[in-house]
Amino acid sequence: MLVLTRKNRESVIIGRPEDLEVMLEITVLEIEGGRVRLGFEADSRMPIHRREVWDRICNGEFQPNQ
Repeated sequence: MLVLTRKNRESVIIGRPEDLEVMLEITVLEIEGGRVRLGFEADSRMPIHRREVWDRICNGEFQPNQ
């Protein structure tokens, strides 16, 4: 696991440097108390889920876009 420290309004980019394609950009939008608010920018074809939703999808308990 890669562990990074980011401040408010700083981002992390996930992409392919060989063709400069940004696949996902995650930005820290707000830090308040013990909570962090994140913003995700990706192509609309890339599904983005919270972990607990992803686990339910993988277990067949939940269909995306319901």
